[in-house]
This record gives sequence, structure tokens and C-alpha cells, in this order.
Amino acid sequence: MRRIISVLLENESGALSRVVALFSARGYNIESLTVAPTEDPSLSRLTLVTSGSEQIIEQITKQLNKLIEVVKLVDLTDGSHIEREMMLVKVRTSSEKREHILQIVDIFRGRVIDVNQSIFTIELTGTSDKLDSFLENLSEAKIIEVVRSGVMGIARGEKSLSI
Repeated sequence: MRRIISVLLENESGALSRVVALFSARGYNIESLTVAPTEDPSLSRLTLVTSGSEQIIEQITKQLNKLIEVVKLVDLTDGSHIEREMMLVKVRTSSEKREHILQIVDIFRGRVIDVNQSIFTIELTGTSDKLDSFLENLSEAKIIEVVRSGVMGIARGEKSLSI
């Protein structure tokens, strides 16, 4: 089962490496990881995506909560939430297929952010499924490079991850 776990942790040297080491030591996989400072510069928000049974996820959250740097943790998939991921895609296309590629970008509400003779760089934001679907629809172009941010998530409504 895919889970999105959001963690507030102290913004200090080594905190991220201890979280990653926890996963590595137990053989758990991190599918996606994003981390950045919050509105409080002493805290960072880490969002990770992992998969596992209920027991594995429970074990992961218990182990994370034991880390001194972890201030608060929430499993976003337990409630209503919004998730987004950003992707940059560089594609090579011929002049006769350019219009088709632009139509696909428009359908997926993406933006072309750089253009030259034969290469488009496209920015797209959405769920992981949407980004995967976009890549599948680019059969008319040669994908040169893909960069994805990893999942970011936030609870809907009044619920928040704050201290």
C-alpha cells in the first residue's frame, strides 16, 4: 500500500541522513523524498512516499517518532489531502510533430518553458499518475531527460502539520 508521510523535523545537520538511515537499516524503500525549510527556519518539512503493509507502515511511523529530530509526523493518506509533484521534461521533436506535442502539453495543462530548433523543455505539475500519463502520451517525441521533484502533500481543510 502506497503511503505519503509528512514529517516536521529540526532543520539541523544530519537530521535527514538519520531518517534515510532508518529506512536503509530496515530494508524499507523510499519511493519519493522532498524536504525544505518551513515558515519557521528552525524546522524542515520532509515528505516521503513509501509502500508496505499496515504493519510495516506502523513500524516506520513508530521508528520515525523515536528520532530526536522529529517534532511531529502525519500519514497524509489517512485523511483527505492534496498531493502534487513537479516534472521538467526535455523532448526532441521534428518540426512536423511540434504542434502535436504542444497540444499534448496543453491538454495536460503544462507549460513550455524553453524552446530551441528541435527541443522543448516542458514543466508539468500534478499527481504522480498524471505525470506518468503525460510521459506515456509523448510517443511522438524523443524524451531526452526527465526531472521530477517527488511528491509534496498537505492535508485538506483545518488539519495541519504544525506545532
